[in-house]
Amino acid sequence: MGATDLFWFLLIIIMLQPFLKQKALEFSRKRLIAKLEQKRSSRVILLVHRQETMGLLGFPIFRFIDVNDSEEVIRAVHLTGPEVPLDLILHTPGGLVLPSLQIARALSRHQGKVTVFVPHYAMSGGTLIALAADEIVMCEHAVLGPVDPQIGQFPAASLLRTVSKKPREHLEDKTLILADQAEMAIVEVRNSIQDLLSVNFPEDKAREVAGFLSEGNWTHDFPITFEVAKSLGLPVTSDMPTEILELMSYFPQPTRTTPTVEYLPIPRRTKPS
Repeated sequence: MGATDLFWFLLIIIMLQPFLKQKALEFSRKRLIAKLEQKRSSRVILLVHRQETMGLLGFPIFRFIDVNDSEEVIRAVHLTGPEVPLDLILHTPGGLVLPSLQIARALSRHQGKVTVFVPHYAMSGGTLIALAADEIVMCEHAVLGPVDPQIGQFPAASLLRTVSKKPREHLEDKTLILADQAEMAIVEVRNSIQDLLSVNFPEDKAREVAGFLSEGNWTHDFPITFEVAKSLGLPVTSDMPTEILELMSYFPQPTRTTPTVEYLPIPRRTKPS
């Protein structure tokens, strides 16, 4: 092999390296998903958004829960028999209310046990999804977050408090419209959370927790730790399987084009006794 041939061979290897590394990570994830499903006799779904992901020209691409995610998760739920447990691994800063609520309702209506695993964090819309679970498994330092709606760049609760402190004639029409939207958003989110919690909570407790999480009692980024979640009465435990922590280690690649929702795309049913 001449020097020119060797140069082109090495160049091709270098160009293929990211692709081969990506495929190796995908294979490792799917193998571990299959192992975890076999161990727990469940359907395992990953909903992972890495804020560290680097994309176009080195600029960070910030991922969040969107309609594509809800479509994929709901499709996975539909491929799962009604009695088969669902294990959802969540790692997300949150996202849009509509797809988050779609996922949460799909989980809530599943007959089998639903377990949400939060190895690191599941904020905002991620917390909304977690509230639909029968059990929320959190690592010692993992956090959830408030589910207070945001109107544009403003917290809905803060908009209402600000408007209430000023005479109406001193407010612009745009501000009044935003305040009206904020009031409706809080009511809608609070009622949605209450519906999700009412499956496992008494009505009064569901209403209390729903109001506390949605009405701006904390800043939107406030970390709801395991201890705080337990004090609210949420069904949290800390028995995190080591396989899930291992799964998370297969995600922090600098660039990736894999979907944020991943599962083995085959029907999973209970075995006949």
